[in-house]
Amino acid sequence: MSQNRSTAVMQRRVEAHDSLDDFPTPPWATRALCEFLDDHLGEPLSQLTCREPAANRGHMVRPLRESFRHVQAGDVHDYGAGFAVEDYLFGLLPVPVDWTITNPPFRLAEQFIHRAAASSRRGVAMIVRSAFLESVGRYERLFADRPPAFVLQFTERVVMHKGRLAPEGSTATSYSWLVWWGFEAAPRADRATRFRWVPPCRKRLERAADYVATASPESAASAAQPAS
Repeated sequence: MSQNRSTAVMQRRVEAHDSLDDFPTPPWATRALCEFLDDHLGEPLSQLTCREPAANRGHMVRPLRESFRHVQAGDVHDYGAGFAVEDYLFGLLPVPVDWTITNPPFRLAEQFIHRAAASSRRGVAMIVRSAFLESVGRYERLFADRPPAFVLQFTERVVMHKGRLAPEGSTATSYSWLVWWGFEAAPRADRATRFRWVPPCRKRLERAADYVATASPESAASAAQPAS
């Protein structure tokens, strides 16, 4: 029997219910978000604070710290990166920060968004599979009352490997940043969501050092070579 390679099937990333959903985000994808925020916020990120509540091994924390004044990082699992080990969804709301930015576990993404909105002064950004925008239930629970201000759709594939970060590989999964801001106001369903393409930027925003700590020597050496 041949493999079903339809787009709908290939974009499914099935994880066990108790899985950590360990798919590290390539740092260049976070730098693309920071560039967008710097261009549109009207205030420099270097004056703002940020929280990364699903910090994993720090692959998103490092590029965030390149832009924000302070980045607080934690995760429910200890990946050995030195971050606080804490369940973001449990207990009292965390101390507010200006921005909450993360790659949430897919099955918990809605809860992450609601909690981030309640503890962020400026805004929230979540990188999700573009298919996250689908679903009547998700529309009713989230988007109907709290639509994102921006959907930033990557034109390039953002390759996320299970359990590791590496420059090589390909994927059939499409990713977008969903960005909310202005949480000082109550949720309003009539806010218009603006769609933007993230133009090709990996070659410009990727750094060889992004992969040195986690990739094999061969991969690190390859990443150090300029793209043709």
